[in-house]
Amino acid sequence: MDAAGSVLEEAGLDALSGQLEVLTHNLGMYVTGGATRLKVRHSNRDRAAFDEVMNAEPPVDHDALKHSGSLLARAHRFFVRMVGDWLGEDASQPTYAYRAEILVQVLTRGLQLVVIDLQAQENSQEIFETLNARGTPLTAADLVKNFVFQRLESEGVDTRRAYAEDWPFESKFWETEISVGRYNVSRSSLFLNQWLVSRVGEEISPKSTFSRFKHFVDHECGQKMSEVLVLLKQQANLYQRWTVTASEPDRSLTPTEMAVYRMGATGLELLKPILIWLHDPERSIPTAAANEVIAATESWVIRRQLLRLPSADLGRIVADLIRTHRSAPAAELPLRVRTHLTRLASASTYWPGDEEIRSAMLTENAYRRFPRSRLRMLLEAVEDRLRDVYKYPPVPRRGYPIEHVLPQKWETNWQVEGLEAQINRGAHVHRLGNLTLVTDGLNVAISNSAWTLKREKLATYDVFLMNRHFRNATEVWDEDTIDARTHIIIDALLKTWPVPEGHLGQVVHAADTDQGWVEIKHLVAAGLLTPGTRLLPRPGSWAPTEAVISEDGTLKVDGNVFQTPSGAGRHVKGAVTNGWTFWRLDDGRKLADVRAVYRGAKPEQDKARPAFDWSRLHAILEALPEGNWTAYGDLADAVGTAPQPLGNHITTCPQCANAHRVLTHDGQVAEAFRWADPGDHRDPVEMLRAEGVPFTAGKADPGKRLNSDDLTGLVAEH
Repeated sequence: MDAAGSVLEEAGLDALSGQLEVLTHNLGMYVTGGATRLKVRHSNRDRAAFDEVMNAEPPVDHDALKHSGSLLARAHRFFVRMVGDWLGEDASQPTYAYRAEILVQVLTRGLQLVVIDLQAQENSQEIFETLNARGTPLTAADLVKNFVFQRLESEGVDTRRAYAEDWPFESKFWETEISVGRYNVSRSSLFLNQWLVSRVGEEISPKSTFSRFKHFVDHECGQKMSEVLVLLKQQANLYQRWTVTASEPDRSLTPTEMAVYRMGATGLELLKPILIWLHDPERSIPTAAANEVIAATESWVIRRQLLRLPSADLGRIVADLIRTHRSAPAAELPLRVRTHLTRLASASTYWPGDEEIRSAMLTENAYRRFPRSRLRMLLEAVEDRLRDVYKYPPVPRRGYPIEHVLPQKWETNWQVEGLEAQINRGAHVHRLGNLTLVTDGLNVAISNSAWTLKREKLATYDVFLMNRHFRNATEVWDEDTIDARTHIIIDALLKTWPVPEGHLGQVVHAADTDQGWVEIKHLVAAGLLTPGTRLLPRPGSWAPTEAVISEDGTLKVDGNVFQTPSGAGRHVKGAVTNGWTFWRLDDGRKLADVRAVYRGAKPEQDKARPAFDWSRLHAILEALPEGNWTAYGDLADAVGTAPQPLGNHITTCPQCANAHRVLTHDGQVAEAFRWADPGDHRDPVEMLRAEGVPFTAGKADPGKRLNSDDLTGLVAEH
């Protein structure tokens, strides 16, 4: 409105501009002292920019504004330009005045605003989340921010001061979008997700960050929001310092900062939760112990990347590491983590050994197979390894060119006779031993030169220790010398990212296991289950309980130890049962599904839901309004699953809010309904009645039921 008004005022249409001005500015007669005329003001960091552009006299010179680069000033400039373009250049034309009048009518009469007046007992955060779900969704950081400050206000905290001094995410650094897989997310949302993983030891979908944060604050952390915010600020500031320092090319980096740099170069955020966990101020883990854990986990990830193995299942292992070892004494932590990683024996998670790396990398076309940033990082690591021998500072991370010693266009100056020799030469061009780092100027000077000139230039002008090898090289650079240097580079890589002595990195293949008797201990050894994992029984008439997996593969239930899942199931059920289908993980998988993966087989179709994403269910349940109910079938349709697994999930999932608002198709509480918290004994019917849902003969009013279309409308599509 202000932008349109400034254009109209500049054109001399004061009456029309005045109609808009009274909507954004109070009349001078109502303003006393030093009060502002603005009717609405920003409350936090954008206030100065907003005040400046809104109070600027038309025509507004946006370039002259003190805050000309702010988003608000740029938005104002945009609307000034758009309004001007639409009205036309000549204000004397009849069409100009006509269009101006139509524009003012639309802005003053066609634009509708909704005002919601809340009572003291009403939850503004729930209303905010519901309204937001119907429009453009906010980021996880935006949702968390509103939740945090609502809680701070309820605690009597000065929210304005907390925003200015303690909320760390209002800066360009945190608003930057980071590519994570197929998605771009704000760095603040990514950090909050990684921070949560570091606190709870669970793999958390980005879509579930907010709902998981709420559950953590409400039911797990046992701290006031003001205390949580202090911890968040500490770790966010540390995270920012790591990231900024890692981007400085000439800085000598700590192991943590180097891990951040290398993760950036490889395009993975995988280890960030571990870094945050290791630097938790409440744990005070010694630097030496933290560095050992970083070295082990980085070796595990980089070695898998050298073999170009999939990383999809590694997030689960990171969460398992944190959950399993978060209470371990700091002195034992490095050994425990290394042991955990060496026990991984499935193809999707294992820690490769030296021989497999060497065998694969000797003939790998590294230049073609690895992204440039990852390959450059590997060569930098080789250079740093050589420099460390002489206690030299590490190589600057300036994006040096990767040079082929034997040129890619070798036919010009590096010809060989015979088809076999030509094929062999072509096969060696992109191998590690033929690749090196050079300075920009040297790269241009020697790119496709003959070997004699290349060797002379490298010997005279090069600054990298890895290139000293060329000074003593033979008169030819050929396939044999490339192979020899490949061994040298592989040696440096293996020493940079070592494995424990004797570790072979063996994978348990289906052929080795399919015929044998599979026990829980085999799944633990393969890394498919971790000690400390809690198993839940399938819904039934028995008392709520859980089984905890021990390091030796036994199950502990109610203080009793069982060698088999069926024995543990019989204890709970009071009758013979198949324990492999009786016990479930918290993500809905049965033990039988995990056993099938171990054997190399696919789970049966009705069991194959290990990767189902329940975040949409969580979002719908969060948004399910008071005074309404829905049925399991409607909810299953909206989520994209079947009623039975959905019901099973709700009864065991602590993240499922408003579970009492989900009833059978005829409006009754399900016979198998129970709260995820065994200590929760609230009556769902009484709760619904208190929320305004009438019951007749034990059945909820069908007029209060939301169908699948209604549920879909509660949340935005992702």
